[in-house]
Amino acid sequence: MDATISPGLYPLHRCKTLHLVRHAQGVHNVAGETDHAAYSSEEYFDAHLTPLGWQQVDHLRNHVHATGLSKKVDLVIVSPLLRTMQTAVGVFGGEGYKDGIEVPPLMVANAGQSDRPEISSLNCPPFVAVELCREHLIENDDDVLWKADTREKNEEVAARGMKFLSWLWTRKEKEIAIVTHSGFLYHTLSAFGSDCHPSVKDEICKHFANCELRSVVIIDRSMMGSDPATTNYPGKIPSGLDLPSDVADEKLPDEGKAN
Repeated sequence: MDATISPGLYPLHRCKTLHLVRHAQGVHNVAGETDHAAYSSEEYFDAHLTPLGWQQVDHLRNHVHATGLSKKVDLVIVSPLLRTMQTAVGVFGGEGYKDGIEVPPLMVANAGQSDRPEISSLNCPPFVAVELCREHLIENDDDVLWKADTREKNEEVAARGMKFLSWLWTRKEKEIAIVTHSGFLYHTLSAFGSDCHPSVKDEICKHFANCELRSVVIIDRSMMGSDPATTNYPGKIPSGLDLPSDVADEKLPDEGKAN
Protein backbone atom coordinates (compact mmCIF):
# COMPACT_ATOMS: atom_id res chain seq x y z
CA MET A 1 0.00 0.00 0.00
CA ASP A 2 1.21 3.51 -0.79
CA ALA A 3 2.76 4.89 2.42
CA THR A 4 1.31 8.34 1.72
CA ILE A 5 -2.27 7.06 2.02
CA SER A 6 -1.91 4.20 4.51
CA PRO A 7 -3.40 4.72 7.97
CA GLY A 8 -1.18 5.11 11.03
CA LEU A 9 -1.61 3.36 14.36
CA TYR A 10 -0.02 4.49 17.62
CA PRO A 11 -0.50 3.72 21.35
CA LEU A 12 -2.80 6.33 22.86
CA HIS A 13 -0.51 7.04 25.81
CA ARG A 14 2.20 8.09 23.34
CA CYS A 15 -0.02 10.81 21.88
CA LYS A 16 -1.01 14.30 22.96
CA THR A 17 -3.81 16.44 21.57
CA LEU A 18 -2.73 20.02 20.90
CA HIS A 19 -5.19 22.85 20.31
CA LEU A 20 -3.16 25.46 18.45
CA VAL A 21 -4.34 29.08 18.53
CA ARG A 22 -2.93 32.18 16.92
CA HIS A 23 -3.55 35.35 18.94
CA ALA A 24 -6.40 37.66 18.00
CA GLN A 25 -5.86 40.86 16.01
CA GLY A 26 -3.33 43.17 17.64
CA VAL A 27 -2.59 46.81 16.96
CA HIS A 28 0.60 45.69 15.20
CA ASN A 29 -1.46 43.71 12.66
CA VAL A 30 -3.37 46.87 11.75
CA ALA A 31 -0.22 48.98 11.52
CA GLY A 32 1.55 46.26 9.52
CA GLU A 33 -1.12 46.29 6.82
CA THR A 34 0.10 49.73 5.68
CA ASP A 35 3.73 49.53 6.80
CA HIS A 36 5.36 46.12 7.15
CA ALA A 37 8.21 47.70 9.15
CA ALA A 38 5.75 48.04 12.03
CA TYR A 39 6.27 44.34 12.78
CA SER A 40 9.88 45.07 13.67
CA SER A 41 9.13 48.29 15.52
CA GLU A 42 9.83 48.52 19.23
CA GLU A 43 6.55 50.44 19.56
CA TYR A 44 4.56 47.38 18.52
CA PHE A 45 6.75 44.65 19.96
CA ASP A 46 4.40 43.88 22.88
CA ALA A 47 1.23 44.91 21.07
CA HIS A 48 -2.16 44.68 22.76
CA LEU A 49 -5.36 43.49 21.11
CA THR A 50 -7.62 45.79 19.13
CA PRO A 51 -11.37 46.05 19.87
CA LEU A 52 -11.89 43.78 16.86
CA GLY A 53 -9.38 41.37 18.35
CA TRP A 54 -11.44 41.17 21.54
CA GLN A 55 -14.52 40.40 19.45
CA GLN A 56 -12.55 37.55 17.87
CA VAL A 57 -11.64 36.32 21.37
CA ASP A 58 -15.30 36.35 22.40
CA HIS A 59 -16.31 34.34 19.32
CA LEU A 60 -13.60 31.73 19.90
CA ARG A 61 -14.55 31.50 23.58
CA ASN A 62 -18.15 30.79 22.57
CA HIS A 63 -16.88 28.08 20.21
CA VAL A 64 -14.70 26.26 22.76
CA HIS A 65 -17.58 26.25 25.23
CA ALA A 66 -20.17 25.14 22.66
CA THR A 67 -17.98 22.23 21.52
CA GLY A 68 -17.06 21.18 25.06
CA LEU A 69 -13.39 21.85 24.41
CA SER A 70 -13.15 24.18 27.42
CA LYS A 71 -13.76 21.20 29.72
CA LYS A 72 -11.24 18.94 27.98
CA VAL A 73 -8.14 21.16 28.09
CA ASP A 74 -5.74 20.16 30.89
CA LEU A 75 -3.30 23.03 30.42
CA VAL A 76 -2.98 26.32 28.53
CA ILE A 77 0.51 27.23 27.32
CA VAL A 78 0.93 30.80 26.17
CA SER A 79 3.65 32.96 24.67
CA PRO A 80 4.60 35.59 27.29
CA LEU A 81 3.56 38.58 25.16
CA LEU A 82 0.54 40.73 25.89
CA ARG A 83 -1.48 39.89 22.76
CA THR A 84 -1.15 36.14 23.32
CA MET A 85 -1.84 36.35 27.04
CA GLN A 86 -4.95 38.48 26.44
CA THR A 87 -6.15 35.96 23.87
CA ALA A 88 -5.41 32.96 26.10
CA VAL A 89 -7.17 34.23 29.21
CA GLY A 90 -10.04 35.65 27.17
CA VAL A 91 -10.69 32.30 25.48
CA PHE A 92 -9.80 29.78 28.19
CA GLY A 93 -10.10 31.83 31.40
CA GLY A 94 -12.74 31.35 34.08
CA GLU A 95 -16.17 32.83 34.39
CA GLY A 96 -17.08 35.87 36.47
CA TYR A 97 -16.54 35.93 40.20
CA LYS A 98 -19.05 34.23 42.46
CA ASP A 99 -20.23 35.73 45.73
CA GLY A 100 -18.12 34.60 48.62
CA ILE A 101 -15.37 33.04 46.47
CA GLU A 102 -12.00 34.79 46.57
CA VAL A 103 -9.64 33.74 43.76
CA PRO A 104 -6.93 35.78 42.03
CA PRO A 105 -7.76 37.09 38.54
CA LEU A 106 -5.98 35.83 35.45
CA MET A 107 -6.19 39.35 34.05
CA VAL A 108 -6.93 42.56 35.92
CA ALA A 109 -9.49 45.02 34.61
CA ASN A 110 -8.42 47.14 31.62
CA ALA A 111 -5.12 45.26 31.21
CA GLY A 112 -3.26 46.41 28.13
CA GLN A 113 -5.81 49.14 27.29
CA SER A 114 -8.42 46.43 26.88
CA ASP A 115 -11.37 48.22 28.48
CA ARG A 116 -12.39 44.77 29.69
CA PRO A 117 -13.39 43.57 33.17
CA GLU A 118 -11.05 41.31 35.11
CA ILE A 119 -10.99 37.68 34.03
CA SER A 120 -11.31 35.06 36.74
CA SER A 121 -9.09 32.05 37.38
CA LEU A 122 -12.15 30.19 38.71
CA ASN A 123 -12.98 26.85 37.06
CA CYS A 124 -10.38 27.00 34.30
CA PRO A 125 -7.22 25.03 33.46
CA PRO A 126 -3.80 26.17 34.68
CA PHE A 127 -1.83 28.61 32.52
CA VAL A 128 1.92 28.50 31.86
CA ALA A 129 3.84 31.22 29.97
CA VAL A 130 6.69 29.70 27.95
CA GLU A 131 9.44 31.66 26.19
CA LEU A 132 10.07 28.95 23.61
CA CYS A 133 6.76 29.58 21.80
CA ARG A 134 7.28 33.29 21.21
CA GLU A 135 7.30 35.07 17.88
CA HIS A 136 10.54 35.85 15.96
CA LEU A 137 13.07 37.23 18.46
CA ILE A 138 14.96 40.50 18.18
CA GLU A 139 17.85 41.91 20.24
CA ASN A 140 16.96 43.80 23.41
CA ASP A 141 18.95 44.30 26.61
CA ASP A 142 16.00 43.11 28.69
CA ASP A 143 15.43 39.90 26.76
CA VAL A 144 17.82 36.98 27.19
CA LEU A 145 16.54 35.16 24.09
CA TRP A 146 17.11 37.99 21.63
CA LYS A 147 20.28 38.11 19.53
CA ALA A 148 22.29 41.21 18.80
CA ASP A 149 20.95 43.41 15.99
CA THR A 150 19.25 40.57 14.13
CA ARG A 151 15.78 39.14 13.64
CA GLU A 152 15.70 35.40 14.23
CA LYS A 153 15.91 33.39 11.00
CA ASN A 154 13.01 31.20 9.96
CA GLU A 155 15.05 28.02 10.38
CA GLU A 156 15.96 29.15 13.90
CA VAL A 157 12.27 29.61 14.69
CA ALA A 158 11.61 26.09 13.38
CA ALA A 159 14.43 24.67 15.53
CA ARG A 160 13.05 26.47 18.57
CA GLY A 161 9.62 25.06 17.75
CA MET A 162 10.99 21.51 17.73
CA LYS A 163 12.67 22.18 21.07
CA PHE A 164 9.32 23.39 22.39
CA LEU A 165 7.57 20.23 21.18
CA SER A 166 10.23 18.08 22.83
CA TRP A 167 9.63 19.99 26.05
CA LEU A 168 5.92 19.21 25.80
CA TRP A 169 6.74 15.53 26.35
CA THR A 170 8.02 16.41 29.83
CA ARG A 171 4.46 17.46 30.71
CA LYS A 172 1.97 14.92 32.04
CA GLU A 173 -1.04 16.69 30.49
CA LYS A 174 -2.55 14.99 27.45
CA GLU A 175 -4.78 17.74 26.04
CA ILE A 176 -3.06 21.12 25.79
CA ALA A 177 -4.04 24.48 24.33
CA ILE A 178 -1.15 26.55 22.93
CA VAL A 179 -1.72 30.24 22.25
CA THR A 180 1.12 31.67 20.20
CA HIS A 181 2.03 33.48 16.97
CA SER A 182 1.60 32.99 13.23
CA GLY A 183 5.30 32.78 12.40
CA PHE A 184 6.06 30.36 15.20
CA LEU A 185 3.19 28.07 14.20
CA TYR A 186 3.94 28.19 10.48
CA HIS A 187 7.66 27.46 10.70
CA THR A 188 7.25 24.80 13.40
CA LEU A 189 4.44 22.94 11.62
CA SER A 190 6.23 23.08 8.25
CA ALA A 191 8.51 20.32 9.55
CA PHE A 192 5.53 17.94 9.60
CA GLY A 193 3.30 16.25 7.05
CA SER A 194 5.86 15.08 4.50
CA ASP A 195 4.71 11.48 5.05
CA CYS A 196 1.06 12.42 4.44
CA HIS A 197 -1.09 13.08 1.40
CA PRO A 198 -0.20 16.52 -0.05
CA SER A 199 -3.62 17.91 0.94
CA VAL A 200 -2.95 16.93 4.56
CA LYS A 201 0.47 18.57 4.38
CA ASP A 202 -1.20 21.75 3.10
CA GLU A 203 -3.76 21.61 5.90
CA ILE A 204 -1.03 21.30 8.53
CA CYS A 205 1.28 23.96 7.16
CA LYS A 206 -0.94 26.82 5.99
CA HIS A 207 -0.79 30.15 7.81
CA PHE A 208 -3.17 30.76 10.71
CA ALA A 209 -5.75 33.54 10.68
CA ASN A 210 -6.09 35.73 13.77
CA CYS A 211 -7.75 33.76 16.57
CA GLU A 212 -7.90 30.59 14.47
CA LEU A 213 -7.87 27.29 16.35
CA ARG A 214 -6.68 23.98 14.90
CA SER A 215 -6.53 20.71 16.80
CA VAL A 216 -3.78 18.19 16.02
CA VAL A 217 -2.37 15.02 17.54
CA ILE A 218 1.35 14.75 18.17
CA ILE A 219 2.96 11.30 18.34
CA ASP A 220 5.90 10.20 20.48
CA ARG A 221 7.85 7.95 18.11
CA SER A 222 11.15 8.24 19.96
CA MET A 223 10.10 7.09 23.44
CA MET A 224 10.55 10.60 24.88
CA GLY A 225 7.29 10.28 26.82
CA SER A 226 7.40 8.07 29.90
CA ASP A 227 3.81 8.17 31.15
CA PRO A 228 2.19 4.74 31.42
CA ALA A 229 -1.03 3.95 29.63
CA THR A 230 -4.05 4.86 31.77
CA THR A 231 -6.75 3.11 29.73
CA ASN A 232 -4.95 -0.12 28.82
CA TYR A 233 -5.95 -3.22 30.82
CA PRO A 234 -3.65 -6.27 31.08
CA GLY A 235 -6.37 -8.93 30.92
CA LYS A 236 -6.09 -12.51 32.15
CA ILE A 237 -7.55 -11.52 35.53
CA PRO A 238 -8.29 -14.12 36.91
CA SER A 239 -5.61 -16.05 35.05
CA GLY A 240 -6.58 -18.90 32.75
CA LEU A 241 -5.68 -20.76 29.57
CA ASP A 242 -5.86 -18.38 26.61
CA LEU A 243 -3.68 -19.68 23.76
CA PRO A 244 -4.77 -17.73 20.63
CA SER A 245 -5.96 -19.91 17.75
CA ASP A 246 -3.53 -18.36 15.27
CA VAL A 247 -0.61 -19.16 17.60
CA ALA A 248 -1.91 -22.73 17.92
CA ASP A 249 -2.09 -22.99 14.13
CA GLU A 250 1.53 -21.91 13.87
CA LYS A 251 2.58 -24.59 16.36
CA LEU A 252 0.75 -27.47 14.65
CA PRO A 253 3.22 -27.96 11.76
CA ASP A 254 6.15 -28.06 14.20
CA GLU A 255 4.39 -30.56 16.46
CA GLY A 256 3.73 -32.82 13.45
CA LYS A 257 7.49 -33.05 12.84
CA ALA A 258 8.29 -34.30 16.32
CA ASN A 259 9.98 -37.76 16.56
